[in-house]
Amino acid sequence: MSISSSLELFFIFSLIAGQILQILSLNVGINYGQIANNLPSPSQVSELLQSLSINKVKLYDADPNVLSAFSNSNIEFIIGIGNENVANMIDSSQAKAWIQQNVQSFLPQTKITSITVGNEILSSKDTSLMSNLVPAMQSLHGALVSLGLDQQVNITTAHSLAILGNSYPPSSGSFLQNLAQYIQPLLDFHSKTKSPFLINVYPYFAYKASPDTVSMEYVLFQSNQGVTDPNTNLNYDNMLYAQLDSVYSAIKAMGYNDINVRVSETGWPSKGDPDEAGATPENAALYNGNLLKRLEMNQGTPLMPTTPLSIYVFALFNEDLKPGPTSERNYGLFYPNNTPVYNIDLQGSGISGFSPSTTSFIVTGSSSKQMVISLLGILGSLICSYITQF
Repeated sequence: MSISSSLELFFIFSLIAGQILQILSLNVGINYGQIANNLPSPSQVSELLQSLSINKVKLYDADPNVLSAFSNSNIEFIIGIGNENVANMIDSSQAKAWIQQNVQSFLPQTKITSITVGNEILSSKDTSLMSNLVPAMQSLHGALVSLGLDQQVNITTAHSLAILGNSYPPSSGSFLQNLAQYIQPLLDFHSKTKSPFLINVYPYFAYKASPDTVSMEYVLFQSNQGVTDPNTNLNYDNMLYAQLDSVYSAIKAMGYNDINVRVSETGWPSKGDPDEAGATPENAALYNGNLLKRLEMNQGTPLMPTTPLSIYVFALFNEDLKPGPTSERNYGLFYPNNTPVYNIDLQGSGISGFSPSTTSFIVTGSSSKQMVISLLGILGSLICSYITQF
C-alpha cells in the first residue's frame, strides 16, 4: 500500500472514529426501572451503559446494589424517594439520615447529582401527600446544606403532564387551578435552589387517545406542516416541543422566568393491547430515533431556542411485572438479555459516513462494545500499518 493511500484511509477512519464517539456521547439519559423479575444484574447493566457511553441514569429509588455497581463509572445518577416515604422526610433528622445513607455514603465514587422526591404526586389526588411534598423537599435540601452537599446534589420531583389545565396553544399553557396552592411554593423552591422542574411527557398518550385526529407524523418528529401558535406565530413541527413550551408558559404565568424544565420521562411502547393504537416497534424506533437526532442537533424548543433539550428516555428495559395495559411492560429499548428490542436508525441525522445498519448497531448497543472495539481495532491496525511504511 502506498503512503498516500495509507494517509487517505487513515484520514477516513479517523473521521469515522470521531463520529462514533460523537454518536455515543449524545447528551441523553435513560430511566432504569426495575419492576421485573428477569433483569440483568446491576454490574451487567453498568457494563452495558458504559459500552453505550450513556452518562446519565435515573432511578426510582436509591438501590444500594445499583449505586455500588456504578462506582467509578462516571455516570450521573438521579435517585428517588418513593411516594410512601415522602411524609417521613419532613422530619429533619430523618431527612439527614436518608441523605447520609443513600447519598453521602456513595459519593464521590458514584456521581449522584439529583434526588426526586416522589413521582407524579400532584396528579395523585392524595391531598395529604401533595401537602407534604414541598416541606419534604425543603427538609431534604436543608440536610444537603448541613452536610455541605447542596452544590453537588439538587432536590426536585417529577410531574405528569396532567397537572396542566390547558396546553394549547403552548403560549397559553397553565396549571390546573386547584393545584396552584401546591405549585406556587414548589416553583418558589425551584427558583431559590436553582433545581430543575421535571416533567414526564408522552406524545404517545395523545395519539393513543385520538388516533384519528392526532397526526402520526406530528408525534413522531416526521415531516409535517406543523401547528402554529396564534399568539406567538411560532411553528411547532412536533408535539413534544409544544407540550414542553406549554409547561414553560404555565410556569411563567405563575410569575417565574428562571426555572429550567427537563424531561424526566418520554418514550414510545413497542407493543400494546388491540386498543392501543400505534404501539409497534417501528413507531417506537421512529420516536426514539428521531428524538436522538434532535438531541444531536442541540435543539431548544421554539419558545426556548437557546435552552438545549435535556431528556431521559423511558426506559432501559422492558419490565415484565409492571401492572396495567400491555404497553406498560414494553417501553424498553432492551430486552432483559441486553439485546435491543428494535434498531434506532440515525440515518439523516447530519452524521455522515455510516450506513443505517452500522449507525443503528452503535446506538442500540447490540454488542455495541464489541462493535466499537472492532472499529477502533481496525483504526489501530491501520495506524500500525501506516507507521511500518517508514
